[in-house]
Amino acid sequence: PSQHSLNRPEIQFPNLPTLRESPQSEREQLFLKKLDLCSYVFDFNVATQKRAKDIKRQTLLELVDYVNTPAGQAIFTEAVMASVVKMVKENVGRSLPPTKDDFDPEEDEPQLEPSWPHLQVVYEFFLRFIVSGAVLAKTAKRFIDQNTCLTLINLFDSEDPRERDYLKTILHRIYGKFMTHRSFIRRNVSNIFYGFVYEKTRHNGIGELLEILGSIINGFAIPLKKEHVTFLSKALLPLHKPKCVNLYHQQLSYCIIQYVEKDGDTGITVIRGLISCWPWTDSQKQVLLINELEELLELLGYEQLQVIQTELFRHLSRLIGSDHFQVAERALFLWNNEHLVNAGCLSRQLADVILPLIYDDLLDKCSHWNQTVEGLAQSVQKMYIEFDPSLYESCAAGEKDRGEKKASFEERALAGWKQIDAMATSNR
Repeated sequence: PSQHSLNRPEIQFPNLPTLRESPQSEREQLFLKKLDLCSYVFDFNVATQKRAKDIKRQTLLELVDYVNTPAGQAIFTEAVMASVVKMVKENVGRSLPPTKDDFDPEEDEPQLEPSWPHLQVVYEFFLRFIVSGAVLAKTAKRFIDQNTCLTLINLFDSEDPRERDYLKTILHRIYGKFMTHRSFIRRNVSNIFYGFVYEKTRHNGIGELLEILGSIINGFAIPLKKEHVTFLSKALLPLHKPKCVNLYHQQLSYCIIQYVEKDGDTGITVIRGLISCWPWTDSQKQVLLINELEELLELLGYEQLQVIQTELFRHLSRLIGSDHFQVAERALFLWNNEHLVNAGCLSRQLADVILPLIYDDLLDKCSHWNQTVEGLAQSVQKMYIEFDPSLYESCAAGEKDRGEKKASFEERALAGWKQIDAMATSNR
């Protein structure tokens, strides 16, 4: 009985004895019969076949309980593995219902899976199978193949957070146990990300997939392989672009930080990637990314800073000069980070590089309508005056010179327009 039921007559399952009460010699055949029984998939959108549904659930619970001990797991022989994977695929391998066009994951309740009373126990059983010491990767990889991995990866779009949580644990365990599937899993997770960023802009499981990747990246060997660096630039960094980045930003930021902690040079790629996709029209996203930028700057070494300092400081200047007070406030708050000021990119050693680039915007914020922004800007101004008074005076003189040049340019432009206006009037 492995067909999907759609308003069929009440199914009659055979009356099978429990595994523990059966003789040892008969248990494998009985186990296979129970797996076959559990392969029957019910329609939970209709309130029929309640007795049969309950029998299947109790049978699934019995299977989970039986394989919960090392002695019970001995039943996971090669002869049984195909039936185990078949039963799991019959239950979980399905088309997910379409998400409503106006669905907002932050506001709306998710659509819970109606068949969860069965699905939960199927996932629990499959997890016990994957982690079992009796299931050897070299044998089981014939049954838990790439198609099985792809089925699980595609199910991450389920709206039901309970299902995504099980999928996260199971896929992570498969990745750890089956080395032959690792590059395949990473490649298909990349494909999910590409589709999300460039096509759908909606996927329910990005956060969970990133959680798995956080652990995977943590285990990458040093020096990083070229394919792993490509994964960072092509698959992870573009995830900062979607509007809903706040839903998974914590997990994404963790993955990015893992890379930079392993190889400082990736910090250059990451910061340039952030600057190139900076959400200038979205103040909330900007504040979120400044938080991430601060973490990255703490990890950046002197050599990496030398490569990227000019474009980084120009970017900070633009953030300080933002018309949105919360963005300017968060940017100025970077100077409250003791590590950055004492030994990082905002230290005295780099004052001669950063101050000329940020001076105009900093001075503008020293007389801002928002008291917090004004106070932070004046604090930064005072710090640079104490660092190097002559440098500050030089920047002030340069600003005065630029102001005079600007005024002179505007004056000439106005005179030019007046001349054009007079000529137009005389030709009437």
